[in-house]
Amino acid sequence: MNHEDIVRLLEQLRRKYKTQGRPQVVRAPGRVNLLGEHTDYNEGFVFPMAIDAGITMVGALNGTNQIQLYSLDFEASDRFSVEEIVPSSSRRWTNYIRGVCAEFKKAGLPLQGLDLILEGNVPQGAGLSSSAALEVAAALLISALHDWEMDRVELVKLAQRAENDFVGVASGIMDQFASMMGQKDHALFLDCRSLDYELIPTPFEQQGYSVVVTNTRVQRGLVESEYNARRQECSEAVEHLKRHLPGISSLRDVSMDQMPLIQALPPVLAQRARHVVTENDRVLQGILALQAGDLVRFGQYLNASHDSLRFDFEVSCPELDLLVELAQKVQGVLGSRMTGAGFGGCTISLVPQRSLNFFKETVSREYRAQTGLEPEIFVFSASQGARTMEAAAPPQS
Repeated sequence: MNHEDIVRLLEQLRRKYKTQGRPQVVRAPGRVNLLGEHTDYNEGFVFPMAIDAGITMVGALNGTNQIQLYSLDFEASDRFSVEEIVPSSSRRWTNYIRGVCAEFKKAGLPLQGLDLILEGNVPQGAGLSSSAALEVAAALLISALHDWEMDRVELVKLAQRAENDFVGVASGIMDQFASMMGQKDHALFLDCRSLDYELIPTPFEQQGYSVVVTNTRVQRGLVESEYNARRQECSEAVEHLKRHLPGISSLRDVSMDQMPLIQALPPVLAQRARHVVTENDRVLQGILALQAGDLVRFGQYLNASHDSLRFDFEVSCPELDLLVELAQKVQGVLGSRMTGAGFGGCTISLVPQRSLNFFKETVSREYRAQTGLEPEIFVFSASQGARTMEAAAPPQS
């Protein structure tokens, strides 16, 4: 997002809403998860990075009790009163913003009327957390406009509550956390229980590699019901394991040394628990590999993660498996796996920069030939998390 884009969005705000208040500009990125899939709601470890695609939101107080918003991407408007914030069935994209507003009100903060304009370039429906970017951008912008001094981790929790309680999606906290707290050239090691986090340098570009995200273009129809089923199965596994490990409250508390207890569970529960416990370990080992500059070993953890998600957690699909196999066949690729909730969405691969064009051509050609679908391929860098940006002087009418 450059200066010209900011000026253009501020001009849109002035034209559409005749805004007189002091404007603010916020940018919040999407995210891709490097390692640690389906571990977040098991109070485990995740390792996402913010990406250089995101949502930019500009806004100003308008002196009324109305919140007005306009999406340049959808060419759609919405309007609602701060006195009555309820979900919209016709403009569902607005519910992420409505939910953030509702959470500020629940917290007892004096929410005022706002004019908002937003624009983004996070691919929709690809599992790159466009919804979390929207929530985080709204939370940061609204708090800035009201001059509320709020801790960024508290804003992350508020954004997650908006998704859980208002939108009704039982997501973990990883997406909002990565969008808010990411840093350029770093990935974020997050403990989903304590919310302790550490920024870990990513030496990918330094060593001549790129993080390549490939979208299957498959509609993720099963994801909600299966996601809920996996959460339930993980809870059941914990209840079984408590007979031998009475102190545990989640699969996070089970170590690799206790794998024999997992193998004794009913078969499906054993598979689910095995994935979560080994995936937590892969996050820890993967970070050690990165800190040692060992990208080959890091890539092996990517491959192992996909196998575990495919066979133990059973959240992959034929198209994801095909993309992973095609990526792994490209010479020099260090690793590939599905990323996100599964049943569609994206893969992530560690690809030599010198082979990017070849990777794109061969993977696209083979995938298209075998599925009839045209994949989307993106090259992302670890990016800065959500931030306020310099706005021009207040617009004049």
